[in-house]
Amino acid sequence: MRALRRQAQACKLCFQKANMTALKQTPLNAAHRAMGARMVDFGGWEMPVNYGSQIDEHHQVRNDCGMFDVSHMRVVDIKGASAREFLRYLLANNVDKLTQPGKALYSCMLLDNGGVIDDLIVYFMSEAWFRIVVNAGTADKDIAWMKQQAGEFNVHVPPAVAAAPLASSTAGKQSQEALDKAVPDLAIADHPELAMIAVQGPHAREKVWAALPGSQGLTEGLIPFSAVEMGTMFIARTGYTGEDGFEIMIPARAAPYLWASLAEKGVKPVGLGARDTLRLEAGMNLYGQDMDESINPLEAGLAWTVDLKSERDFIGKAALLARPPTRKLVGLVLEDRGVLRGHQQVHTAFGPGEITSGSFSPTLGKSIALARVPDAVKIGDNVQIEIRDKLLNAKTVRYPFARNGKAVCNL
Repeated sequence: MRALRRQAQACKLCFQKANMTALKQTPLNAAHRAMGARMVDFGGWEMPVNYGSQIDEHHQVRNDCGMFDVSHMRVVDIKGASAREFLRYLLANNVDKLTQPGKALYSCMLLDNGGVIDDLIVYFMSEAWFRIVVNAGTADKDIAWMKQQAGEFNVHVPPAVAAAPLASSTAGKQSQEALDKAVPDLAIADHPELAMIAVQGPHAREKVWAALPGSQGLTEGLIPFSAVEMGTMFIARTGYTGEDGFEIMIPARAAPYLWASLAEKGVKPVGLGARDTLRLEAGMNLYGQDMDESINPLEAGLAWTVDLKSERDFIGKAALLARPPTRKLVGLVLEDRGVLRGHQQVHTAFGPGEITSGSFSPTLGKSIALARVPDAVKIGDNVQIEIRDKLLNAKTVRYPFARNGKAVCNL
């Protein structure tokens, strides 16, 4: 029996090792291991969940700054004379809001029935070049959907084009203009050769300037939700934590050098665990939890990203107009002892609801959540959460819960 148990354990270890070997790795995988990261399977990617205390990593970002490997995200370029017209149809938010080069827009991409395929950020770089960043777990699906809609849009989708040279010089801009003229009416190209590092926190910008010579002059005047090119890098003042900072797209071969340079300047690494509590405190949706293809953006707290007022048509618009929302997303703060988690049932005076994302908030020192509840529920209402066959008291609040290092919701 002991021999059988040892054999079973050996088989189990081999299976786990084979599983981890099959996972995709970012260019920073070796750096994470050298820093003592605990690696996990995250949607088919081997990613760091933490390097030590998850709570310490959370506070590090709120009070100073931290760096995240987000190279599993995908960069997709939409190029050509029809790029803007195509995105006006593809996205629920209106890219006509983008008039200044570098400006970014958050949007959902919808199915015909209004369900969310993905949420994404689109950057306007020129009339013939828009850059999109999509979620890792939906990237292949997203790109296939884009190409399908491009076909229905009666435009040509050529094989993936190479990434445009990123330069801040006049010569670089002239090269970009020449490339814009050279591409077809519409070209959709994804760039798995690009890595991405996010540096977030109140001191993030200063640390990036110290680690990346020449970056301060280009980015000091960069307003939030904007991007600029720097050589082969693309630096955006965006993030997923509720703090200031940059997301830096960089060729994969150069990513370890930037990571090491940031570490030398005192920037500490932060894993996916703290990234999740930071985004939850900031009231930022997570695809696959707070919304998916069965949920429309109006029921996911994302009505502000949907342009229903203009005459512009877009995929999913008719479905949204035909079916007014009956549910909405609210914040919850637990008043009893316990921890809020996804899929827990919410009991309200107007019917049942469900927690979509929940966790302990290190900033508030309380358990918080996002929950989808009947539309009649109001902010400040008392509700009950079903946890292990018990009903615990909670209060609905307006989210975000915390931004810029401070609690911002009324407890």
